[in-house]
Amino acid sequence: MLRREFVRRVSKEILTQLLEALVNDGVLGDLEKESILEENQSRANKARCLIDTVKKKGNEACRIMIRHLRTIDPVLSSQLRRSSSVKKETLQRCRSTLKSHLKKLFQCVVEGISAALNKTLLNQIYTELYITEGGTAEVSDEHEVRQIETLSRKPDRPETTIRQEDIFKASAERDEPIKTVLTKGVAGIGKTVLTQKFTLDWAEDKANQDIQFIFPFTFRELNVLKEEKFSLVELVHHFFTEIKEAGICSFEDFQVVFIFDGLDECRPPLNFHKTKILTDPCKSTSVDVLLVNLIRGNLLPSARLWITTRPAAASQIPHDYIGMVTEVRGFADPQKEEYFRKRFRDEEQASTIISHIKTSRSLHIMCHIPVFCWITATVLEDVLKTRKEVELPKSLTEMYIHFLVVQAKVKKVKYDDGTETDPHWSPESRKMIESLGKLAFDQLQKGNLIFYESDLTECGIDIRAASVYSGVFTQIFKEERGLYQNKVFCFVHLSVQEFLAAVHVHLTFINSGVNLLDEKKSHLFRVFQIKSKLNLFYQNAVKKALQSPNGHLDLFLRFLLGLSLQTNQSLLQGLLTQAESNTQTNQETVQYIKKKICSNLSTEKRINLFYCLNELNDSSLVEEIQQSLRSGSLSTDKLSPAQWSALVFILLSSEKDLDVFDLKKYSASEEALLRLLPVVKASNKALSQLPDLQYERAGPE
Repeated sequence: MLRREFVRRVSKEILTQLLEALVNDGVLGDLEKESILEENQSRANKARCLIDTVKKKGNEACRIMIRHLRTIDPVLSSQLRRSSSVKKETLQRCRSTLKSHLKKLFQCVVEGISAALNKTLLNQIYTELYITEGGTAEVSDEHEVRQIETLSRKPDRPETTIRQEDIFKASAERDEPIKTVLTKGVAGIGKTVLTQKFTLDWAEDKANQDIQFIFPFTFRELNVLKEEKFSLVELVHHFFTEIKEAGICSFEDFQVVFIFDGLDECRPPLNFHKTKILTDPCKSTSVDVLLVNLIRGNLLPSARLWITTRPAAASQIPHDYIGMVTEVRGFADPQKEEYFRKRFRDEEQASTIISHIKTSRSLHIMCHIPVFCWITATVLEDVLKTRKEVELPKSLTEMYIHFLVVQAKVKKVKYDDGTETDPHWSPESRKMIESLGKLAFDQLQKGNLIFYESDLTECGIDIRAASVYSGVFTQIFKEERGLYQNKVFCFVHLSVQEFLAAVHVHLTFINSGVNLLDEKKSHLFRVFQIKSKLNLFYQNAVKKALQSPNGHLDLFLRFLLGLSLQTNQSLLQGLLTQAESNTQTNQETVQYIKKKICSNLSTEKRINLFYCLNELNDSSLVEEIQQSLRSGSLSTDKLSPAQWSALVFILLSSEKDLDVFDLKKYSASEEALLRLLPVVKASNKALSQLPDLQYERAGPE
């Protein structure tokens, strides 16, 4: 390798002359020269530091150094050229083999998670994702659906977007290419597919051909190596045998990109404070030490890194080591439509589905997440195919119940030799869902989306049973095999896990009176009537969710309340052995939620309670305000606290962008400003007649 040959052959005298020449040409400064000479004791380290410093300056700086070397030491220059010609031939052959391997890995994808289904070409179904540049890697432990709902509103200021193929490129704002990119996004938003598309485009010679090698890793795979010892070179050879077979044992001379997908799945988390420094890429150590030193820049400082993570784990990496933070927002509205039109070739059917999604704000917002688009498409395709006149599901709970039923029907036909009209809940499939529900709830409590054999054992699930579940309910639960055949399990998406967790909590309470949310048996189970028992159960769930500082139970609560409706329980007939629901209980739960809306809560908690009312099929507060808005008879002087909250919910949930929010339309009072402050914050520009109350959030016009 050129760098290694230069370091081995160059003399101290030639190094000194090269440094002088580069300073004279303005490539290096005097301080850089002194740093290279003084901070590196050995000649070899001086040579390494010189090459790394010049490479960071760009291609022109490298050309100037080569020109000076030809003049100062023609013999060494000639030797390096001969070495280079051999290297280029090996490099081209190795790149070609690696690209073929990566094309096989990434050219086909499976929607959902079942590897048993027909695969689809990634390029055929890939829909451009909305990616923003900038932001911070600060910790965000807020519930991810709440984050999506917040992001669906108009941003405070215009944002810079970036395409996946440009992620490492210099731009008008950046003089030099970025070394380390951290991309964050909620579960299922498309981070993994994004990295796969980037790699596939490189492998197919469509983009980023200045990169010699791309090495994609997942933390899920790296987790199973935590007891092993590797050098950086050995780790690359372990995953990419093409590199080993080509005899490439050094990467300093190449432009290399390492992709590490799923930092949030890293077990245990990386420790940047206690990990020892490592600079030798040939020295063996644990994988976490390799990763920390790669990110720090101690190992292979010329390499570029792309790390993806869910928001909650973003702060694991100190901001000093991150060159740029990007965020995957999923599908913008035009991309949602594009997805469904690609998914359904029948234009009329696609239009019906798109129109239906727009009628439900909660469904429309969730469709920012590509995985939810797939769930929605799966459900609506089945409903339209089997029941022409039936009303399409509008709430999240309905959608997920239908999704579960679709999977049960598939199992019945595929594994039990039944027909689509047969009852789809057999005792065996009911037991499977009950076990998966317990796993979902137990792991949700711990914040885990990825489960290993030890996690299953803790939940009382046999590893063999889990393998059967993943083979039967292929679209709900997935088994993956990492290196050495280690098994890894996961649900298709966090929301599916939360839905099954809600089903488990609901079933447990109905069947035994045990409220898993407070982990104690309800003393009222035997004493009071069913009505009283259920009232307290749902009200306690609301109270528990409101106590969460980050909304971790927000979506779970929506599902749990949605399961209380008789209409939803009838859809799960066969899974729910006994239905427990009555109109009076639901009305009392609705009144309890409305009372909570009037209490001293944050805007986000109030908004979630309105979504809970949607799941309970109650939109009376919102409809009342909407009717007043339509008729022009809204009088803010007479609004109750609950009605103020409904107005804020309507405005924040509006399809219309809040470019300019005119407070004068509602009221110019100080109370109105305080009540509508969340709307003011979400708008680009807020106008008011009150003195000193003109908010311009988008900067000067």
